[in-house]
Amino acid sequence: MSVKAYKPTTPARRGMTSQDLTKITTKKPVKSLLVAKRRTNGRNNQGRITTRHRGGGAKRFYRLVNFKQLDFEKATIEHIEYDPNRSARIARLIDETGKYHYVIASGNMKVGQIITVGSSAAIEEGNRLALKDIPTGSFIYALELQPGRGAQMVRSAGTKAQLTSKEGEYAQVKLPSGEVRLINVNCMATLGVVSNEQHQNVKIGSAGRKRHLGFRPSVRGVVMNAVDHPHGGGDGGAHGIGGQPKTPWGKPTLGYRTRRNKRTGKFIVRSRHQAKRK
Repeated sequence: MSVKAYKPTTPARRGMTSQDLTKITTKKPVKSLLVAKRRTNGRNNQGRITTRHRGGGAKRFYRLVNFKQLDFEKATIEHIEYDPNRSARIARLIDETGKYHYVIASGNMKVGQIITVGSSAAIEEGNRLALKDIPTGSFIYALELQPGRGAQMVRSAGTKAQLTSKEGEYAQVKLPSGEVRLINVNCMATLGVVSNEQHQNVKIGSAGRKRHLGFRPSVRGVVMNAVDHPHGGGDGGAHGIGGQPKTPWGKPTLGYRTRRNKRTGKFIVRSRHQAKRK
């Protein structure tokens, strides 16, 4: 699967590429699994902007994805669909009772394939099992952090984790960031690699296309006045930031570690920063 390129009819088109949609088998989603999505435009419940440079964009319906997959044992893939709310593809399943489900699709899922959930499932791509039933060395995604909580990790396009070892109640899993983490062996995961591997290679190409995705313009700090940003000010045209990168409010950023969760820190065997140094 590769990205789609365009003829250079305009300067924007010259560098533009888009997703390959050849594996998508239908354009119509299941209405019973759709809900209206209200845009927050980066604001919290008090109306304050907590995430900058968000707003506008095309209207979307949210697909109700089944992250737990505990309400069926066997289901058949009916379609592979596009989801505007995530980078990965989703698979439409129909179980033995005729109920529909959306799940995150793996790269090699095909229409008509049988998906099995539970300890009796075969070691095949797309099946969902507990970590204790998955062989070490396997690639997995849609990973639980706590048993029964539902998939919380490794859900974006092209990502995968690897089950490296199992000992007692915990398994060691190498995450896409390089972090190695202890996870309870009763947590569920899906075998395979998340679909749409070429997502990271798509070039937006034009400002308008970025606006359709819901992103508003961002101004670099170095081109501002000193009163507006710590990176701003200075004479003589273009210049560097002059020291440690900071936010507009003077807090360190760009690589500055902000994690403060001692409660779950004991489960990290090797951090992503240690992995990068190697």
